[in-house]
Amino acid sequence: MRSSGRNSSGRGDYRGAGGGAARSRSGGQRDDKPKRAGKPRPEERRYDVGGPASEGQKKGRGAAARGGAKGGPKQSPQRGGGRTAPARSREYEARAEERNRERHADRPRTSTPRTFPGAEQEGERLQKVLARAGYGSRRACEELIDQARIEVNGEIVTEQGLRVDPAKDVIKVDGLTVATQSYQFFALNKPAGVVSTMEDPDGRQCLGDYVTNRETRLFHVGRLDTETEGIILLTNHGELAHRLTHPKYGVKKTYLAAVQGPLPREVGKRLREGIQLEDGYARADHFRVVEQIGKNYLVEVVLHEGRKHIVRRMLAEAGFPVDKLVRTAFGPIALGDQKSGWLRRLSNTEVGMLMKEVGL
Repeated sequence: MRSSGRNSSGRGDYRGAGGGAARSRSGGQRDDKPKRAGKPRPEERRYDVGGPASEGQKKGRGAAARGGAKGGPKQSPQRGGGRTAPARSREYEARAEERNRERHADRPRTSTPRTFPGAEQEGERLQKVLARAGYGSRRACEELIDQARIEVNGEIVTEQGLRVDPAKDVIKVDGLTVATQSYQFFALNKPAGVVSTMEDPDGRQCLGDYVTNRETRLFHVGRLDTETEGIILLTNHGELAHRLTHPKYGVKKTYLAAVQGPLPREVGKRLREGIQLEDGYARADHFRVVEQIGKNYLVEVVLHEGRKHIVRRMLAEAGFPVDKLVRTAFGPIALGDQKSGWLRRLSNTEVGMLMKEVGL
């Protein structure tokens, strides 16, 4: 009797490496033995370009291009048959957060310690305040302290690290008060034809046109008539502006006036003694002839009064009408070579000199 696994020649029936059903050479019947796992032959390998590789097969070129090879985005297989965890609802998250708060509500609060030395003290370090005010770096301000050039509330500072309150303490450098707050001080060389107001309802050019790009509101210190040129101060320091214009503090202003001569010698004496005007006597603190070219005279007048058109009215009452008038100095601040229409910020030294002039 012939066995099912043998052919007539006595050789066994073997399957190929690809796992397909092999038949005997003599055309025997199909073998029903379980298949043996093995590597597929090259002609039987499958290259899936359009979709993911099936289970038990290696990824082909298409899968490598989608992330299996170098350079493509890697795709991590999903666990649990491709299912994702359901998103938690907002109500669930709110209840969980409320439970956590109740759990930790009874615990005592711990205050974190301050991590820098001297934090329990109030105020700012003196060298930091000076550096912010424009007196150089903190190291340079520390050298000023070492040189005993700084005083706070009338006492010279000799130790580093002193804390001050910029809003209350009076700080001076070389005897000049430091403007530690956010004050601004400017000097403008006002041209002729500019109105000495920050706004003009008639649309004429005014002082406000020169400071339109400033965030802080500035105002002018005193006035100059429209045709008078020269220095005018702008600031947001109200007390300083008030004292600079009040007759009590006697801040002097210097003017250069062009007049027609000849000038008698006694005109200066007359101006210093006082000239009667319609609103009272007006006296000059100083008068001198600066230049003379023929009948054209350039004279300097110094006075501390600030009445309207005071210089023009005094010289006109003396018999010499003014052709051109320029204010060259306001207290200790000189016009110098500043060009007409130019605005410049006052230095710390100039601000200190102004404050010293009025006792601040």
